[in-house]
Amino acid sequence: MEPRPALDADPHVVGDRLRRLRHERGVSLSELAKHAGIDRETLSDVETGKVDATAETLWAITAQLGVPIGAILDAPSEPQIMRGRAMEAELLEVFEDDRVTYELYRVTVPPGLTQTSPAHHEGVSEHVTVFTGTLSAGPMREPLTAGPGDHISWLSDVPHGYRAHGPDVVRATLLMRYPIKP
Repeated sequence: MEPRPALDADPHVVGDRLRRLRHERGVSLSELAKHAGIDRETLSDVETGKVDATAETLWAITAQLGVPIGAILDAPSEPQIMRGRAMEAELLEVFEDDRVTYELYRVTVPPGLTQTSPAHHEGVSEHVTVFTGTLSAGPMREPLTAGPGDHISWLSDVPHGYRAHGPDVVRATLLMRYPIKP
């Protein structure tokens, strides 16, 4: 299977938005790269649109900037698809309430691989409702398990992951709750 980009978006537009957010926060390229756990050259290539960053890289960068990943995407006329190593997440809606941003995704996790996500900024939580399959998700040290009809949630300001168990593809919704940093 041929690798696909993490986003169905122009990498130059994504890079420009990341650079603008970094400048607004007064963070150097080197400082952001270090805190996101990526090398400086990779971050530079993402900001200039030279590479299609992985979903894991984009989440690591936006977590350090204290923004939801939706901050670097266009408001979708159709669902925006994010592809990670072992899952596909379709961004359905972004909405705000008071000092919180929410992102609602439709998630597909095929069996056999583990999706590992970096920590988001403090206070971010994830809420998953499983429709098909069996899913282990949550903090890497203490994952939770959910089957059809089950709901699990956790604070995702720690490294966390997703893994489908058994032969069935997991289909679920994911609601990410991002407190807005002042």
